[in-house]
Amino acid sequence: MASINGGYIGIDYKPEAGTQSAVITTFNSSGTLTTAARTTEVQYVIVAGGGGGDRNGAGSGGGGAGGYRSSVPGEASGGGASAESLSPVNGSTGYPVVVGAGGAGNTPSDTVANGRHASDSSFNGVTSIGGGGAGFVPNPTSPRNGGSGGGASYSNAGGNGTSGQGFAGGGAAYSGGDANGGGGGGGASEVGVSCPFPAPPQRGYDGGDGVASSITGSSVTRAGGGGGCGRFENAGPVGQGGAGGGAPGSNPVDSPNPGGTVNTGGGGGGTDIGNPPFTPVPGGAGGSGVVIIKEPNAGYKVSGVWDMNALYDNVKAGTWTNA
Repeated sequence: MASINGGYIGIDYKPEAGTQSAVITTFNSSGTLTTAARTTEVQYVIVAGGGGGDRNGAGSGGGGAGGYRSSVPGEASGGGASAESLSPVNGSTGYPVVVGAGGAGNTPSDTVANGRHASDSSFNGVTSIGGGGAGFVPNPTSPRNGGSGGGASYSNAGGNGTSGQGFAGGGAAYSGGDANGGGGGGGASEVGVSCPFPAPPQRGYDGGDGVASSITGSSVTRAGGGGGCGRFENAGPVGQGGAGGGAPGSNPVDSPNPGGTVNTGGGGGGTDIGNPPFTPVPGGAGGSGVVIIKEPNAGYKVSGVWDMNALYDNVKAGTWTNA
């Protein structure tokens, strides 16, 4: 039945107040985020896929980590940058989310002779760049630049990272014979380690570490670079993968590489031509990326219209509000 509301005939709208609870959504593959009704801005961690590792005859580099961008207050983005601004959104609205795939490792039949560049991840106009594949500079298609740069093979500089997303890959060196080493892939929080010159015998170098985030409630590190590898039986140690999903270089060099960890954007590890009779295996693939969105708690207060009976009852009960 209609009621009288301050002189108007209509429905009684009572004031409301409360809190919309925080919502955390993790995308391990591409999809759509539909925001809650009262969400106006969100925090994010957006990690692209990691680059693939190389397979080279004189020291192989590790793949670069996927680009890392964060808007979580008090945390860091990649490349030494601070957190970005929160992303403005509309409530009850769908937003496409893209999660980038990791780059493939270089294969024995691959004419490109480099690990592959990874795919980008994105949300609401914010894009993280795929990690650079480990590579040999003279190759014109070398994809070493990326979110973080791929490590180098043979005797070249590592790839460049992207500002605000990741660091450069490590350089490689070759001094003749078995004196060589592949550079580590760049990570979100540090450069990949380079091989010095003159190069020590047969060893690889570490990938750069990633960045930690507690957006999901517990601290998780993502976007570590892949480790490099030496030559032949790899008498020296392999490079370790950077914290955050980076794969180590293969040891022995003709064993399969585990690749970067899925949904971390970790770079793949380097492999080499192996022991005689030289049956090389592919470089390690990069790990796929991830997109994590947090809709923070949202307090709200909605005005209402009380009918005279409701006003009388609430004043008498001491629960009157003029919200």
